[in-house]
Amino acid sequence: MRIALDIDSTLHHYWDQLAGVAQRRYGVALPYEHQHTWGITELAADDLAACVAETHEPDAVLAAEPYPGAVETVARWHAAGHFVHVTSHRTAAAHEATARWLERIGLPHDDLHCSYDKVARCVELEIDVLIDDSPVNLVRARAVGIVPATLRHPWNAELCGRERILCGADWPELAALIDPLLERAA
Repeated sequence: MRIALDIDSTLHHYWDQLAGVAQRRYGVALPYEHQHTWGITELAADDLAACVAETHEPDAVLAAEPYPGAVETVARWHAAGHFVHVTSHRTAAAHEATARWLERIGLPHDDLHCSYDKVARCVELEIDVLIDDSPVNLVRARAVGIVPATLRHPWNAELCGRERILCGADWPELAALIDPLLERAA
């Protein structure tokens, strides 16, 4: 099978980085447990963009630590012959640091793409499963026949119960949901 993986809030806990930058730059708290929508309204759009840009600078990218079980799960899938596409809503300027981070953490992959339309790229690559935290991407993936999967976060939890989206509380639980799909395709 062909698997696509988001990075921020999928391979690592991005929210702490973003919230830390928002607090330091603007004095605005972004409590993870209160983020029940995809939109972040506590910051002006330009201020939010500046925070995101800072979190995608090389030093911040390289400092991220993967969620427990993420690298091991993806490595197991890749070793079993599944194609792994890493996709991120990052600018092309973040590509090199992102590639270095993937190498540092030991995450095997066949393709890395930084762009603003993950689902279109997934369609181009004939992806079967998209693992992402964005409610927008998860719903779009399902609409084009891609199996959507996610780690449960406050901003996507309501999709987990009603939208036929595979949801896990952590990587081991998510892997337990995805593994049967991969085994059936083998």
